[in-house]
Amino acid sequence: MGEDEATVTSADIARMADVGRAAVSNWRRRHEDFPEPVGGTATSPTFSLKDVEAWLLGQGKVEHLPLRERVWQQIRAATEEIRLGEVTAEATELLRGHGKPRLVPRPAWKLIKEYAEEEGTAEATRFLLDRYADVHSRRLAETPAEVADFMVKLAGQDVRTVLDPACGLGMLLAAMGGTERVYGQEYEDALARLAQARIALAGVEGEVRTGDSLRQDAWPGVTVDAVVCHPPFNERNWGYDELASDPRWEYGLPPKSESELAWVQHALAHLNPGGVAVMLMPAIAANRRSGRRIRSNLLRRGAIQAVIGLPPKIAPGTGLPVHIWVLRRPAGDGRTPSRVLMSEAEPATFDTIVERWREFQADPDREIDRPGESRTVPIIELIDEDIDVTPARHVGVADRAAGDYLSFRDEFLGRLQRLAALVPAAVPGKAREMPMVPLSELERTGALTIHQSGRYDVDGSGEPVLDAGRLFAGGPVQARTRPENRILVEPGDVVIATRDREIAARVVEETGLLLGPRLTLIRPDPDRLDPYFLAGFVRTLSVAAGGTQSGLTRFEPRRAQVPRLPLKDQHRYGEMFRNLFAFEAELREVNGSGLTAAASVALGLASGTLTPPPA
Repeated sequence: MGEDEATVTSADIARMADVGRAAVSNWRRRHEDFPEPVGGTATSPTFSLKDVEAWLLGQGKVEHLPLRERVWQQIRAATEEIRLGEVTAEATELLRGHGKPRLVPRPAWKLIKEYAEEEGTAEATRFLLDRYADVHSRRLAETPAEVADFMVKLAGQDVRTVLDPACGLGMLLAAMGGTERVYGQEYEDALARLAQARIALAGVEGEVRTGDSLRQDAWPGVTVDAVVCHPPFNERNWGYDELASDPRWEYGLPPKSESELAWVQHALAHLNPGGVAVMLMPAIAANRRSGRRIRSNLLRRGAIQAVIGLPPKIAPGTGLPVHIWVLRRPAGDGRTPSRVLMSEAEPATFDTIVERWREFQADPDREIDRPGESRTVPIIELIDEDIDVTPARHVGVADRAAGDYLSFRDEFLGRLQRLAALVPAAVPGKAREMPMVPLSELERTGALTIHQSGRYDVDGSGEPVLDAGRLFAGGPVQARTRPENRILVEPGDVVIATRDREIAARVVEETGLLLGPRLTLIRPDPDRLDPYFLAGFVRTLSVAAGGTQSGLTRFEPRRAQVPRLPLKDQHRYGEMFRNLFAFEAELREVNGSGLTAAASVALGLASGTLTPPPA
């Protein structure tokens, strides 16, 4: 298909113009000259790329069609949707100098090379990988970056070899910096090739092979220091009938409905003695009756070492609540722990839970009891009729006595008063379109600079790092980084973090912080840009452009826009956004304080330490 014949969907048009999908629907209704569909269906029409580009340019919706979008539309036009992965995989291989164009058409390869010359081979590869993941976000249950980082930290600091037997697009393997070699396997050939491109992009040495890990293990006889895996959930056709006598089922034949327990035992079989497996599991696997015998055997032999609950909806692609299981292959050293670490975690507490895990590793029989967060549960307590290893059942909640409730109540009422004083005051006005300028142009003219950090390793230096979890929750956190990976954050810098359907922006006022992994730092020239004006509009307009259907999968700072306003007007908006940020921060505190007060009342009434007031 030639470039003149290329077609685009409504979602493609939204990306081309940096708007949400709802904006494209509005354009179709409001503008009679909007291009008519040339294919697709009534609910999912396609349009001529050439006609759409001409309309967007004529309407001033874009100044030009970004080269990256032209690249992607040519790839989309080159193949049916079912082969899109193969074409994208071949394109990433060509960028690495492997092979010759076979599926990628000549016009598309010409544009890809042009984009790589402008932005670099690494950026071109990253774009193709991220766009493919974005387009297939509903089909691919990829591990979120912050969860991947958490799992990698749980796997350990001194890991030399790693396996992911269901590696998808390679997110977990790519996060394994500092290892000697990684091994991956993926059922779909195109995904395996894309995963290979991702680990190469991350500078990780390793190989990804194609095949069904449970039926046709691509790495027979290979044992590793760690397995990290986000296996497919609730698979019925995982090989139950043909694998009944498989030697991997050391802890029991997994029931047909318990494919996850097959993956657990596959992981254990690939570990060196004493090696650790970190598995993302559906929460139901912790208490499903059909898996009781295997859970019991895993516990009795000390294979299950920790179970960590995660917040709802943290894993896109599934509506199921999820846990992280940390398992250890028995080493024959007589070290069978008498306890299991149970924890409840969220992004803001990931580093804390990692510390709890390391405390447990150092002394598996040590008693840890931090109500609401972590507890080491005696295995004997878990070996009952249910064999339930759900963390929430065992972690408990903080003990709030009647005397504590009065202080909780006073704190909550005080925060309510502060919140009322922080409610922003704005003047109603008429809706108007302000002239916009992309950050790429502001960077080109020297009004700001942009820095982005990747993942980095730990080495014990203990310097304060601003990470994504704290950016959403507020406040810095202690972490440890290698000196060569430092990006020092300065007061007045704007730091951006994204997670599924959310974006956080913070103007840094502290000194001595380092930029955390996978964050974006925007450093404005204070004589030309107000930092709060910049943070407020970048956050708000980026969310609006991302839409609500697919969410924000990756923040692209140079494509973000802000209004083109004089510095005096920027200061007015900046002060408003500064007040709004303070209001939001206090609102989070009020929410936490209110929940604490409510919980203390409920517990007090239930325990008798509080009573209702007289009638």
